[in-house]
Amino acid sequence: MQQAITHLVIRNPFATMDVPSPDDSEVTDYAATAALPGDAADDNAPAWAAIAAPSDPLEGTWGSRWKGGADPTIAGDRPEKWKQGRAEVRVAGRRVYLRFDWDNGRRHGLIDASRDGARLVGKYVNLTTPTITRPWIGRVVDANRIDGCFPNGRLDFRR
Repeated sequence: MQQAITHLVIRNPFATMDVPSPDDSEVTDYAATAALPGDAADDNAPAWAAIAAPSDPLEGTWGSRWKGGADPTIAGDRPEKWKQGRAEVRVAGRRVYLRFDWDNGRRHGLIDASRDGARLVGKYVNLTTPTITRPWIGRVVDANRIDGCFPNGRLDFRR
């Protein structure tokens, strides 16, 4: 018989496992060197998601996509190939949580980031394979676009 773990406190609003150490030195070191200009030449500038924006500027449903690594569970995947999916963004004070999927909803990830104006600084955890974590930074360009990057590539959001 299994006992329920009753002392766990979940920070994120999705009731999934939390991103481990979203503000650690790996994240701050990466954030110090990564840049997202948010201009029209950015990879995420052209509209690519067909999701209507709600009245709230960040919270709600988004499209997500990432590249920069090959997912071994997807036949023929390559690092330069975009993996698209759906995302949900929730805001809790200065924390922004971005839960997203890819591979037709079979794989899931979560970003836990602090918000400083338009800049988001945090970490990603692969909820399907939790040993995979990466620092991530984002830039809220507008209510329809969040540009994002991690050390190996891009992880963007659009509506």
